[in-house]
Amino acid sequence: MAGAAGLVAAMTTGGDAVAARTDRAVRGGGSGEDRFARGELRGVWIATVANLDWPSKPGLTAAAQQAELISHLDRAVEHRLNAVVLQVRPTADALWPSPYEPWADCLTGVQGKDPGWDPLATAVREAHDRGLELHAWFNPYRVANHTDPARLAASHPARLNPEWVLPYGGKLYYDPGLPEVRRFVQDAMLDAVRRYEIDAVHWDDYFYPYPVAGEAFEDDAAYERYGDGFPDKAAWRRDNVDRLVREMGERIREVRQGVRFGISPFAVWRNKATDPAGSDTRAGVETYDDLHADTRKWVKEGWIDYICPQIYWHIGLAAADYAKVLAWWDATVRGTGVGLYVGEALYKAGDPAQPAAWQDPAELSRHLTLARDHEEVGGHIFFSAKHVAADRIGAMARVVADHYQDRVRAPR
Repeated sequence: MAGAAGLVAAMTTGGDAVAARTDRAVRGGGSGEDRFARGELRGVWIATVANLDWPSKPGLTAAAQQAELISHLDRAVEHRLNAVVLQVRPTADALWPSPYEPWADCLTGVQGKDPGWDPLATAVREAHDRGLELHAWFNPYRVANHTDPARLAASHPARLNPEWVLPYGGKLYYDPGLPEVRRFVQDAMLDAVRRYEIDAVHWDDYFYPYPVAGEAFEDDAAYERYGDGFPDKAAWRRDNVDRLVREMGERIREVRQGVRFGISPFAVWRNKATDPAGSDTRAGVETYDDLHADTRKWVKEGWIDYICPQIYWHIGLAAADYAKVLAWWDATVRGTGVGLYVGEALYKAGDPAQPAAWQDPAELSRHLTLARDHEEVGGHIFFSAKHVAADRIGAMARVVADHYQDRVRAPR
């Protein structure tokens, strides 16, 4: 998601589906005053990759890590939020004792080293004790933010199965075109669903990697082996991601009823100039074409329970106006039973590198005011926890004062 933020800034130059949709219509989405009578989602992302939000640095004692985590949860309550989205699988490693993958290096500084406690178990318990939902945030394919497999833990599946891994853009990724990879990453994530009382499985915007100029994602071997019957590699890649999403939703429901499945993609599916069904935008990235993520299809097919597009732009931005993108998503989810929450760029508020709109403490509050005129919007999630704490220009305080005067429960 941090990588997506940079791209956003640069951009400005089957048979069970009906039953699943009916069930989701009861739990989330909906419209009008009835939606807010049931509650709205008020969430915050807590990123662990590269210690973005938590722990503040690797190598803290277990007690210090727990204290920091609880501070984030208490702050969420103080801001009258009702959900935290905790990143528990940042780089094909884990913030719980997983039989599939090593301990995450963000905890101790050494991938595979036992931190002496179970962060996910503690997070679930402490969040629920405070009336907060705990959405477990996983990244399906990212293996490392470098390209040296020797730096991974000796037991890491990427080292044990080097044929699964491809370097690209200075990082390592699992190859989404391999069926064994698809099954493995699902199994690794479902271990947490099976063992912990999480409220949702949450994915962010990383599927096939964001394009890097002058580089090719070298998945020719997988395409040669599995690409028969597709008109081109792009269609095959989209089918790989479609399968991952559809199968994961089905398997979550098999493992634990009531656990929702949500995805927070880059907010532009396709530009209108590319596809008449797309949004009135001129984005430099389109998820359908560049990430091979058909986010609109996942909603229309009812494969997910909620979608949370990262609409990380201000109202009136020429290339991607928050108001226009919001309206497109509102229309897209209508009638599907899929909940719609909006990813909000709190990190931009007060950043001197951002346009003038983001220097106004009221910009984010205006987003929530505008969203209340769109019946499908069931809440917002703010990126990210350290920016809730810092609140450089009081933008989050303004949101709370204008919109979160009382605590409400999250929609179910």
